[in-house]
Amino acid sequence: MSPVSVAIVGAGSMAREHARAFAALPDVRVAGIHSRTRARAETLAAEFAIPEVCDDIASLKARTGADLVVVTVPELAANAVSKACFDQDWAVLLEKPAGYDLADAENIAAAAKACKRPVMVGFNRRFYSSTVAVRADLDARGGTRFVHVQDQQSFAEARRYHHPETVVEKFMYANSIHIIDLIMTLARGEPVEVNRVMPWLGGKTEIVLAHITFDSGDSALYEGIWQGPGPWACAVSTPGRRWVMQPLERATFQNAGERVQNPVEPDGVDKSYKAGFLRQAEAVIAGVRGEPSMAVDVQESLRTMRLINSIFGV
Repeated sequence: MSPVSVAIVGAGSMAREHARAFAALPDVRVAGIHSRTRARAETLAAEFAIPEVCDDIASLKARTGADLVVVTVPELAANAVSKACFDQDWAVLLEKPAGYDLADAENIAAAAKACKRPVMVGFNRRFYSSTVAVRADLDARGGTRFVHVQDQQSFAEARRYHHPETVVEKFMYANSIHIIDLIMTLARGEPVEVNRVMPWLGGKTEIVLAHITFDSGDSALYEGIWQGPGPWACAVSTPGRRWVMQPLERATFQNAGERVQNPVEPDGVDKSYKAGFLRQAEAVIAGVRGEPSMAVDVQESLRTMRLINSIFGV
């Protein structure tokens, strides 16, 4: 296989997890890093023996000759940084969300069309061993699917982590995207109707409930708890088997006519690395090489962003 050189923009916790995953792959080298805070970039470079620490994106490309750049910057910086990366001749992996709301995401996706190389978005939960097992089983057995996801969000918690108020006000894009994307992953076809049973009421919201119908015949229910404790969970029901992911990293199934919950343990990869990251990195590198890949492209990312908008109306 041809070697692949990777550059990273950003030096926070997500940059570190991406660096770990890509550095573990054969014939892949993390060649350079750029961050607006150079000291943090130098710390990460020392940890992973990254040879180049650069002061801007243009020099990052020039000094590394990277085939792929991984963008891990705050939501409000993503638009400008993404476009600066699109100006260079490399594949791009944007950490989600690729836009702090739908309009921002549409703008980024439109700019990405000028790229000659793939533009991908990091949806690592699609690559959990639990998600992979559930999806493979569903594809093998057929039948209509009902997907039920449970979300929990808190404005107070978002502010406690010092997210900008613009991001907090639309935190469904920054954080609920993790669970809502599982609807798009496990239900087939395109959403044709979204019924807001309990609609979004801004800061007064306690519960959001929306039913989604797909043109495949599949359906889904989004349940969001916005003013109280609740689980992140996903269940998929078919006539012959029901799957439950709670926590999302673990899956159990129950067959029709049985009451036994059969566990499917996470594999070692999801225990050694941030869950989903190593498989996602493998898929991204395949995409860079022009091989068949399950990596999520920016247009697929838009499908999830549009569903969020349809559920919440903001």
